[in-house]
Amino acid sequence: MGCFECCIKCLGGVPYASLVATILCFSGVALFCGCGHVALAGTVAILEQHFSTNTSDHALLSEVIQLMQYVIYGIASFFFLYGIILLAEGFYTTSAVKELHGEFKTTACGRCISGMFVFLTYVLGVAWLGVFGFSAVPVFMFYNIWSTCEFIKSPQTNGTSGVEQICVDVRQYGIIPWNAFPGKICGSALENICNTNEFYMSYHLFIVACAGAGATVIALIHFLMILSSNWAYLKDASKMQAYQDIKAKEEQELQDIQSRSKEQLNSYT
Repeated sequence: MGCFECCIKCLGGVPYASLVATILCFSGVALFCGCGHVALAGTVAILEQHFSTNTSDHALLSEVIQLMQYVIYGIASFFFLYGIILLAEGFYTTSAVKELHGEFKTTACGRCISGMFVFLTYVLGVAWLGVFGFSAVPVFMFYNIWSTCEFIKSPQTNGTSGVEQICVDVRQYGIIPWNAFPGKICGSALENICNTNEFYMSYHLFIVACAGAGATVIALIHFLMILSSNWAYLKDASKMQAYQDIKAKEEQELQDIQSRSKEQLNSYT
């Protein structure tokens, strides 16, 4: 076999669907974890500088955000390993299907592992749907603040005395207690907050993190379809192998009977 034929054979065994899903999963998790980590730090800075000047008022929130940042580290590590495992499982299943009529034999353990990955990926997909919905909450909050600032900047409100009556109260979102001071920002002070780098970066990073969570959900759905299909292929392959084993056994028995019959016939003659 030449070099070209070897390359074609190797490329034929690559699970391209699993490879695409792995790249999409890595990209989504990286965007969610990286952007979410930085955006959470920017959110704490905005709250401390403008909405809650008393440290004790947002102490619990700071601890929760710090815990979420540690959880992000764990999510990134877990999905890095899990993506590699699913990619390896894709290579294994592709080889099992490609070499069905060769010496390769699927085992009950391999089919059980494939079924376990189907179940685990389904659970992770449902969990990431919740993460995707949760990541949309800060986007909604920052969008409300940004839209209020844009309304203050609009020509209809510029120069009017009612500008200072337009406020944003973050206490209504439940992230800081109602006794936090000042709790709400109005008018030109709110417009200055929207012009800060912390607000601009945090807002856009939360959007990217939400998009990363959505990409991860799509990747897990893609993985789920691939794993379900591979598991069905392995199940059919095991049935085909069982049929071929029975057929080979019957043919061997028939050959033994024919050979014994010939021997007996020769002995009589």
